[in-house]
Amino acid sequence: MKRLLIGIVLIAILMGLSACSNNPAEEPETEPERGEETQPDGEGKKELVVYFSWSGNTENVANSIAAQTGADIFKIVPEEPYVDDYDELLDIASKEKQDGVRPEIADGIESPGQYDLIYVGYPNWWSDMPMILYTFFDSYDFSGKTIAPFCTSGGSGLSDTVNSIKELEPEAEVLNGLHISGSAASSPDSAVEEWLESLGF
Repeated sequence: MKRLLIGIVLIAILMGLSACSNNPAEEPETEPERGEETQPDGEGKKELVVYFSWSGNTENVANSIAAQTGADIFKIVPEEPYVDDYDELLDIASKEKQDGVRPEIADGIESPGQYDLIYVGYPNWWSDMPMILYTFFDSYDFSGKTIAPFCTSGGSGLSDTVNSIKELEPEAEVLNGLHISGSAASSPDSAVEEWLESLGF
């Protein structure tokens, strides 16, 4: 009799444990790991500002973009420096364009594949990008990336440079570009802010 009672008690205990384990309300809640949280669209993208500047105007705009976005920055430096004289520079730039020259770049971007959005800046020379920008686009494949062009000039605007970039990087998304005149390049923050907002950044 005693054994029968013990057996009944054990069966009751086992049934009770089984019922608890099958009750979802009894299961402990688990918090997602911090690294597993899903980031909202547009966040977590790595950005890079790439620019070539001769007079310092484009550099001012590049620094403003980097400051407002938190992007990394890379300056395109020619292996053979350009001359300081403006008139002589114009002659050199014209000949480079006529001959399709690709000036060498002194250094390269470290791990370019890590960047999703690349701001690319340059002065407008002879209604075109300086030929060293063609060297730059020949050197990197930005397929699947987003490119946001910006340029400075005396009054030529972007000319056809955005379409040129689209031809050089056909698998990239090329956004509407920003032009800032040379006279406004010393204080570009407001224009940069408006441009970034227009792009949804």
